[in-house]
Amino acid sequence: MPYHVAAETFLGMARFKRWWVILLLLASTRAMAGPPFQTDDPEPVDFRHYEFYTFGTVDGTPVETDPTGPAVEFNWGALPRLQLHAILPFGAIMPSNNPVYLPAGAGPTAYGLTDMEVGAKFKWISETKHRPMIGTFTMLEVPTGNYAKGLGVGRVWYKLPVWVQKSWGSWTSYGGAGYQLVHQYQYRSFAYEGWLVQRDIGKKWTLGSEIFHHGNEGLATAQIERSTMLDMGGYYYFRNPGFQLLFCYGHSISGQTENYAYLGLYWTWGNDKSGDKDKATSFLHPIANGLAHHV
Repeated sequence: MPYHVAAETFLGMARFKRWWVILLLLASTRAMAGPPFQTDDPEPVDFRHYEFYTFGTVDGTPVETDPTGPAVEFNWGALPRLQLHAILPFGAIMPSNNPVYLPAGAGPTAYGLTDMEVGAKFKWISETKHRPMIGTFTMLEVPTGNYAKGLGVGRVWYKLPVWVQKSWGSWTSYGGAGYQLVHQYQYRSFAYEGWLVQRDIGKKWTLGSEIFHHGNEGLATAQIERSTMLDMGGYYYFRNPGFQLLFCYGHSISGQTENYAYLGLYWTWGNDKSGDKDKATSFLHPIANGLAHHV
């Protein structure tokens, strides 16, 4: 955490404490990759369909604990193969103030709006019997969080991943790698990778497990060293697929000690009249077909 972190107001602390208690009760201990997991998939929202999440997360190391919540995520199938994405998050920083981690983990607690996320997921290659789905999910983080309080990076930063997915029967596996590009004092650019396997269990459950790795994120973050995590979670379908409960918990298995938790609710809806659900738009169709032809 940077040296310039300022003291939090009493009102902000009261709001933070209320949400921290809620998160502890719900999640028991950070948008996200493919909610509720940190690894994402390449499949965009169907054309003319929508997704909405309301969620809370926690990501913590011995340096600092960073709860997020309340937060909302909205995804829109704007074009065939193309999803537009946005997250509006509130969150907190809770430095440990442990002398072992000074100055990275020193300073007061703060709560407020953090950096917003916007992005676009595009499916370049569709899945077939012998070929996986391949897509990108480019995101940029808008500096809406208070940099002086340590709630934001203070500059636009980027996530540049490529994801791959293959399904067979009730099983699905996906993963990939990306690079987080940050140009700011006490922050670092770093690579991240993840892979997940999940299985549908009956009509009400999908359960999965992932391995996720990230590099050193810098002294202004809780993740001052690289870490590899094992996460387990899934979905409970109140209505399949329209309304779901999402949950995940994980812990590091190598590198820096780290905990991760996610709990949220998910809704999806849309217009099924279009028969071109998996076709590319006129200006993207030749590119996608060209890539598929060479795989």
